[in-house]
Amino acid sequence: MRFILILVLIILFGYSLALVLQNGTELSVDLLFTQVPAMRSGLMLLLTLALGVVLGLLLGVQVFRVFQSRWEIQRLRKDIDHLRKEQIQSAQLAATEAITHSRQEKTVLDISPEDKSPL
Repeated sequence: MRFILILVLIILFGYSLALVLQNGTELSVDLLFTQVPAMRSGLMLLLTLALGVVLGLLLGVQVFRVFQSRWEIQRLRKDIDHLRKEQIQSAQLAATEAITHSRQEKTVLDISPEDKSPL
């Protein structure tokens, strides 16, 4: 993987160098806060491309964080719903066990010691 990345970077560097050398026309460039009297058009293309890539990556990272937060919120909501269902089921089971236990106590308490037969 590292070898492929190095190869791609070398190819991009060679393409960039060829782009600057082939487009040697001098341009006057007005940047908002300053003015460059003479700049090669190929260099201007590379600077514009680099600026676009950097801004795109920064924007992409921010957008990915928003989506990642949304996915995390949805996952947590599902976990909460699952835990609520489990809690309701355990409460119902405990209530059923309590009712069964109280019925058993009633039947044991209903039999008095005088009612016992000698058999």
